[in-house]
Amino acid sequence: MSEISVRLANDAERSVLERLWLMFRHDLSEFGGLLPNPDGSFRSEWLQAAFDDTDWAPYLLTSGEHPVGLALVRGLGGYTRVLNSFFVVRGARRSGIGMRAVQEVVARHPGPWEVAFQDANLAAVHFWRRVAAEIAGEAWTEDRRPVPGRPDLPPDVWISFDVHV
Repeated sequence: MSEISVRLANDAERSVLERLWLMFRHDLSEFGGLLPNPDGSFRSEWLQAAFDDTDWAPYLLTSGEHPVGLALVRGLGGYTRVLNSFFVVRGARRSGIGMRAVQEVVARHPGPWEVAFQDANLAAVHFWRRVAAEIAGEAWTEDRRPVPGRPDLPPDVWISFDVHV
């Protein structure tokens, strides 16, 4: 499973991203103790913003005809872009798809980038440090910032790097 396509999602693909979003939020629920809403959904305002706000962009990751992940980018109108959400389905992980998808997404929006993750998510820690080193060599930084409105959670880890294409 090495073939990957990264494309800006359109309204017709919104339902595909909504289903991927549920898987993504389910995976993250382990690290914040979050439970689904009474209807089985998770909060999705970021996904909605990615489709409705011009400062955001939703990307669909596919392998052949199969959806394998998503990437939501925000800050398109500002100085720094944020890879707000990134997800690859478990069946496609550790195949190189994630790295190639991130590289393609950030190359579409050159300039400064930031990515946040949680220390408790050991796979994310390893992955995002590898991504930063692959994209920026040694020219990346890492710091910890409080989660807005959630003093009960440990700080998020933020990686920053520049993309020059």
